[in-house]
Amino acid sequence: METRETDVGRAETDVRRAEAGDAEAVAGVWLRSFAAALPTVRRAHDDEAVRWWIREIVLPQQETWVATADGAVVGMLALDGGALEQLYVEPAWRGRGVGDRLVALAKRRRPGGLALWTFQVNGPARRFYERHGFTETDRTDGGRNEECEPDVRCVWRPEGRREGTTT
Repeated sequence: METRETDVGRAETDVRRAEAGDAEAVAGVWLRSFAAALPTVRRAHDDEAVRWWIREIVLPQQETWVATADGAVVGMLALDGGALEQLYVEPAWRGRGVGDRLVALAKRRRPGGLALWTFQVNGPARRFYERHGFTETDRTDGGRNEECEPDVRCVWRPEGRREGTTT
């Protein structure tokens, strides 16, 4: 278990590995966060399909972590190899350090580097990742994702690492 956050202005949260029983709560955070952050992006799957995907694919096949406050899931992180696949925070918990803690955890878990994709229209996410040392390396027209939404690949490498050394 990660340590409890006690900085002034930050909520007390715990970060731990997700368990199978967290699937519904993780899916709820994903759905609410996606809707709040990306209201103009057409989701490729309905709510039930997202819940199935979280329960059957993300939690059992990816290294998934949750941030909790008073026992409730308020954020989620999924890593797959050297990819930061998912990072979503409950809308009411944005700006309270939850995403910062999850990115810091991802960097500790993947000290050789990380890569991720985010939608071009998601300016707040792009600025968030930039603040955390990610740099844009590619842009696409959206042909590679199910939403058909133009996206951006961002990479974080620790000092001294070159392209191709991401784990």
